[in-house]
Amino acid sequence: MPLNAQDIGFRYGKGPWLFRRAAIELAEGEIVGLVGPSGIGKSTLARILAGFERPLEGTVSLDGRALPADGYHPVQLVMQHPEKSVNPRWRMRDILFEGWKPDAAFLDALGIREEWLNRWPNELSGGELQRVCVARALGPKTKYLIADEMTAMLDAMTQAQLWRTVLEQAAERRIGVLVVSHDERLTKRLCSRVIEFHTFRA
Repeated sequence: MPLNAQDIGFRYGKGPWLFRRAAIELAEGEIVGLVGPSGIGKSTLARILAGFERPLEGTVSLDGRALPADGYHPVQLVMQHPEKSVNPRWRMRDILFEGWKPDAAFLDALGIREEWLNRWPNELSGGELQRVCVARALGPKTKYLIADEMTAMLDAMTQAQLWRTVLEQAAERRIGVLVVSHDERLTKRLCSRVIEFHTFRA
């Protein structure tokens, strides 16, 4: 069930093209890097792959079919700034359990404490909030994870714990992971192959 993006192009309004002819194929269980400097359009492409934006050119498909428009999305996105991806009016328990209900062992693997789930998003640190966002994204129906600078703002210990759990889940459940980053050392360490974003520039 490969995730396939072909000839993707995007720009805002009548502005210059951010990228054109972007092509990414990601297989089940494959860890692939997408690397490039900040502000080049990586996050926009990540949002397109996860169905949050519609490309102006090209198509994104899963196993040869268009991505679903409703229901639990098989391609999940974890963004750099977790506060932008949660409802500030929901407690963490509601945010996490909206898609699925992970067991205590899974939460422990991500370093999530039970008491966090009764708090509001603004009562957690960035690292704590990101752990919950990763847990939410790794639901049982997830086939692909787009990690957009997922650990760029976190301390080294939190980074290591999150990536360890993500890679374990990817290996165990055959989840494909696209590591979107400006950090070439990170992508080379985690990924079986790395795509240079500049090849998509218009």
